[in-house]
Amino acid sequence: MTTTPSLHPPSVRLRLGAQSGRGGSARRIDGAWWPRSYDLTAELPGLLAGLPHRWGHISSVLVNGAMWSLAGDGMLVEEQMVHTRRTDSPRALHTVCLLAPGRGRWDLLVVPPAATEAEAERLMEAATADDPLAGHPA
Repeated sequence: MTTTPSLHPPSVRLRLGAQSGRGGSARRIDGAWWPRSYDLTAELPGLLAGLPHRWGHISSVLVNGAMWSLAGDGMLVEEQMVHTRRTDSPRALHTVCLLAPGRGRWDLLVVPPAATEAEAERLMEAATADDPLAGHPA
C-alpha cells in the first residue's frame, strides 16, 4: 500500500461527456483524462479530486499494466483506500476504469501524456462526443 500526499496538481485535465455515468447495455467512454505521466501514484489523486461528487468514493481503479507504473495493490488518497489493479486486455489499452460500489463504473479515455495540446484537445473532444467510439486513439 502506498500513501499519497493530499496535494493535487493545480488543474486536472479531465473532460466528461454529457451522458457520463448513465447506464446502458454497451460499455462506452464516459470522458477523457490527460495525465501528465503514467505514474498512477502521482496522477490518481488529481484525477479523483476532479471527479463529480455524485460519483461517490472511487474504491477501485483498473489500468493497462504495460503502460502504468503502480506501487503495490492500493494507495491512500485523501485518507481513503483505493485499490489499483492491472489488466493486459487490449480493450483497456487506452482507458482507465473507475469503480464506486453502489454508484457505478466509469471508463475514461487516457490521452497519452506526451500528446500535444492540439492532439489532446482533439481526443478529448472526440471522446465526449455523442459517438462513443470516436475518441479511441488509432
